[in-house]
Amino acid sequence: MKTLLEVKDLSVSFDVYGGEVQAVRNVSFDVKKGEAVAIVGESGSGKSVTAQSIMRLIPSPPSRIKSGSVLFEGEELLKLSEKEMQKVRGNKIGMIFQDPMTSLNPTMTVGDQIMEGLVKHQNMNAAGAKARAIEMLQLVGIPNPEARIKQYPHQFSGGMRQRVMIAIALACNPSLLIADEPTTALDVTIQAQIMRVMKDLQAKMGTSIILITHDLGVVADVCDRVIVMYAGRVVETGTKWEIFQNPQHPYTRGLLRSLPRLDQKKDEPLIPIPGTPPDLIKPPAGCSFCARCDEAMKVCVDNDPDLHGIKGSDSHAAACWMLHPYANREVPV
Repeated sequence: MKTLLEVKDLSVSFDVYGGEVQAVRNVSFDVKKGEAVAIVGESGSGKSVTAQSIMRLIPSPPSRIKSGSVLFEGEELLKLSEKEMQKVRGNKIGMIFQDPMTSLNPTMTVGDQIMEGLVKHQNMNAAGAKARAIEMLQLVGIPNPEARIKQYPHQFSGGMRQRVMIAIALACNPSLLIADEPTTALDVTIQAQIMRVMKDLQAKMGTSIILITHDLGVVADVCDRVIVMYAGRVVETGTKWEIFQNPQHPYTRGLLRSLPRLDQKKDEPLIPIPGTPPDLIKPPAGCSFCARCDEAMKVCVDNDPDLHGIKGSDSHAAACWMLHPYANREVPV
């Protein structure tokens, strides 16, 4: 498959009173056309900042894109002016945010909010934009769309508002959809419905998806590849089957152990990851997960590991010294 998006060595910092928060540190990944890629990790791992940096939505100041490259369809997004980026946002790249109630404009009808991008990016007239808005509401499963386009966000339930957000994001038929925890505030049944809508629309429209989430169950159902982030870095990447069936990084294994399973006994407790993430104002010199890792070695304390490819796979890699050929020569801390 052809590469749609390529992120190389992206580093993003925030200048705060206490110093420089290194929120994203040398992150690299790509997304192929028609592919669904998940970015997972606990809060503060840099997932949302990475996504918002791709869209150039992080406020500057206090943020700074220190280095890196974001190539979308061969075009360097980090070098575009704000006016040029406005032609990309909503047109070529759509985004769904975590909370639809704060993302939707309460003073505009949902129809006007869908039509706004169509008029701006697709040069549609009012009649054509209205017909497309009705079509999009119907595609995302909102009943009686001819009447609902005249209503305001507060007249919709949480699940319906998220469907409206999906309709807005996909109205211009973008090549890439970035979904930043789109089901966080919804109950489980509505989450399943929303993800099914996204999966069906991806199949119909051929849109690539970057899904940012904590829910590994959603990842297993929707995504093709998984990127695991910790403390602003990519610590493991692979297909969803490689990540779920053969996790190589201790952090990834910890995430999977902390999830409830259908085959788990009632009295069998979940195993949380001990400790807390490092302070990204002063990140550790070595592996960021070292202080929480049962397998830490002397080399982990002072040296940050690169991504090591997993034998027998072209897509699976993890940033762990245990994967180094000489790992068995090291003495555990």
